[in-house]
Amino acid sequence: MKIKRFLAADMRQAMRDVRAEQGADAVILSTRRLEEGIEIIAAVDYDESLMREAARHGSPATPAAKPPVTETAKEAPKERVKDIVKEPAKEARATTPPPPPIPVPQSEIATLQPIVEQSVLETARMRTELGGLRQLLEQQLSSLAWNDMERRSPMRARVLRDMSRLGIDTDVARQLIDELPEHLNADQARYLPLGLLSRSLKVSGRRLTDSQGVTALVGPTGVGKTTTIAKLAANAVMNHGPGKVALVSTDHYRIGAAAQLEHYGRLLGVRVYPAYDAAGLEQTLNLLRDHHTVLVDTAGVSGNDPRLQQQMDVLRGASTQGSAKLRACLVLAANAQASALDESVRAYLPLQPSACIATKLDEAPSLGGVLSVLIRHRLALDCTTDGQRVPEDISAADARVLVCRAAQTQRRLGPGADDLDMAERFGLAVASL
Repeated sequence: MKIKRFLAADMRQAMRDVRAEQGADAVILSTRRLEEGIEIIAAVDYDESLMREAARHGSPATPAAKPPVTETAKEAPKERVKDIVKEPAKEARATTPPPPPIPVPQSEIATLQPIVEQSVLETARMRTELGGLRQLLEQQLSSLAWNDMERRSPMRARVLRDMSRLGIDTDVARQLIDELPEHLNADQARYLPLGLLSRSLKVSGRRLTDSQGVTALVGPTGVGKTTTIAKLAANAVMNHGPGKVALVSTDHYRIGAAAQLEHYGRLLGVRVYPAYDAAGLEQTLNLLRDHHTVLVDTAGVSGNDPRLQQQMDVLRGASTQGSAKLRACLVLAANAQASALDESVRAYLPLQPSACIATKLDEAPSLGGVLSVLIRHRLALDCTTDGQRVPEDISAADARVLVCRAAQTQRRLGPGADDLDMAERFGLAVASL
């Protein structure tokens, strides 16, 4: 019988050492916890009768070594390593909790710090390389898909080029492509997409003379809400007289906002009423309930401004509690980027605007952005403005006129995107078709 002492940091490692050196048939004679870790006394070729005889005479059973027999070794039944290894969960429950982790000396931390930093840098470099590789593969896939489409369906590729030249966003252009017939000739590829574009554009059908009720113009700053209100008020004055038209200002944030509206009011002979909260707006609207047209000018607030929610609460409160139904109209500047327009629409959607007004058409290099946003969100268009003159530079919305104007604007700008740009914009979308 061979007896040996094993010392390890924890029970799992000690059992692993016993099994590795003495095999699965080794017998555990005792276990105890020391400052150095876990001590295990194990034996092979174990003879229990010999151990009892040695204990009775106080002599060692073998000249190899005398194990430090503990109370655990005397009373506990002997277990073989193979029986313990079969049930690791049971062994873990039976032993005492593992010792606390040994603190790492500061000298070792200083030694390991450069290694850790180098590992972090290597990981970042690998991520950058993988990102670049992925981008390269996507570009190659896009180019292959676009070249294949130009070869198989040259007319559909031409339509996508025209949509790109108009500035139509990728998702809207793909939606229009899906509605085209399978086989196109040159004339159809030239005119049919414009017809589909105008048909997809939703208009309210509201004329400039149809201004009865309460209309609040909302939107981000700088889109021309106050000037547009002056144009709408001028048309209402010409049709119903100044006594039936009133202007209300809720903009108490921007310096000079009320003064600008009051200036227009004096020119038109229309009174301007201030309202700074929901109760004040409700009281003012009740006072003006016998007027034909009431136009509310609001503060320009961007989508990430915390005052936006406050302004929405004011308009909702006046709409639900007041006697007159308030109609919210979102004002969008056509010369803004498509992403900014989309962000504005998403910010004001909780207000559930009844319609939109597209302003500054004369300053927009492309109308594709505003057209894409209106089609994507299915927003009805009330009217458009294309200048600062009051009241001349405003007209009721007409989808065909607006699409033709967009096409004429792009023809003046010359050729559109090259093959690389087309592949980048539409390649992946074409591959998914």
